[in-house]
Amino acid sequence: MGFNLFPAPAAHKPLLPADRIDPEYKAQRIKVFLGIFLGYAGYYLVRKNFSLVMPELISQGYSKGELGIALSSVSIAYGLSKFIMGNFSDRSNARIFLAIGLVLSAFTMIFMGLVPFATSSITVMFILLFLNGWFQGMGWPPCGRVVVHWYSIKERGTMMSIWNVAHNVGGGLVGPVSILAIELFADWHAQLYFPGLLALVFALIAYVFVRDTPQSCGLPPIEQYKNDYPKNYSSDQEKEFSAKEIFFKYVFNNRMLWYIAFANAFVYLVRYGILDWSPTFLKEAKGFSLNESSWSYFAYEWAGIPGTLLCGLISDKVFKGRRAPATIIYMVLVLVAVLVYWKNPPGNVWIDITALIAIGFLIYGPVMLIGVQALDLVPKKAAGTAAGLTGLFGYMGGALFANIAIGFVVDAWGWDGGFEVILLACLLSIFFTALTWNREKRNLAGR
Repeated sequence: MGFNLFPAPAAHKPLLPADRIDPEYKAQRIKVFLGIFLGYAGYYLVRKNFSLVMPELISQGYSKGELGIALSSVSIAYGLSKFIMGNFSDRSNARIFLAIGLVLSAFTMIFMGLVPFATSSITVMFILLFLNGWFQGMGWPPCGRVVVHWYSIKERGTMMSIWNVAHNVGGGLVGPVSILAIELFADWHAQLYFPGLLALVFALIAYVFVRDTPQSCGLPPIEQYKNDYPKNYSSDQEKEFSAKEIFFKYVFNNRMLWYIAFANAFVYLVRYGILDWSPTFLKEAKGFSLNESSWSYFAYEWAGIPGTLLCGLISDKVFKGRRAPATIIYMVLVLVAVLVYWKNPPGNVWIDITALIAIGFLIYGPVMLIGVQALDLVPKKAAGTAAGLTGLFGYMGGALFANIAIGFVVDAWGWDGGFEVILLACLLSIFFTALTWNREKRNLAGR
């Protein structure tokens, strides 16, 4: 199977008697989904909590710029890790891989909260946050592996859209958990170590509930159970692949995967270009108060929940498992909403808020669906690596460009220049997704 640092995929067990397969499959699917949902929510408890202690660190003499450099290490490490560790996850037991990543991330945050040296300099914080970002990259790929093994292609969009809400749930818990930490320990460092302690509980839950593959539970492959076979499916795809096979046979030479990786970079540019700059844009260009900007920011994030669920449902039920049509429809509507958000004259507060909610409602669907499409474009045993490639482009390309380059563009050409870049990114995301239209249609034909 090749070199692997992590526990090998779970061994296949003898097939259960025919009368036990259906009830066992139904029970296990509920358990594994609950495991990856709560496990991934746990990852978010220890991904965003450093931002909450930044005011305390500023009061100790660190500048916003210095802390911004330290924080950027999370995105850099996460983008790289999602790709590299995604390949390891393809050759590992998802149950153990998911739990290990969360435990390591939790211990990093506990260390940062309990050991004074951990916050003694920007260099130390950069290194520790980089490590945390790397461990965070171990969350998505094993969850993707679980979904492609336990859910067939016609139900994958719906299940991934529901699972994707885990990041809103985990991210939303960070604030209340932080408040509780201060109440319990009367120490701002608790905002680092207390979420870490809670994350260990989530890791245990994931370990208890998740199972690697149906075959490891004495069940047949999902394609056989659901009688839902993609055109390019063969029984050979149930075998584990070596790292070389995954990279060079199924990922690097897969032109469709490269197209959606580029599309993902532009989708992420739109996502973070709007999200990260909305408080500044609304204040400077639209005259919003701090409260108005804060509530608008909140509404943008939470509007993504129903938008994501609807997008997954549309791709499964309306387009029968095709992802490109739903992604393109959503990105065309994003482009319209961005135009309204940009061109609406100052003073029309509710039009601005409505446009921002519309962008939030729409943008997270393509973010989720491109990940699902990556899973669809390769055999199940290469799913983590494929999704990791799109994540690498999303974070190292789109997110970093949105954080850094848009600031310079706005400085040089004003907000009009920034929005022209965002609109161009919308068009390019549509273009690259459209390049997969026919191949995806052929792949799913005749099922």
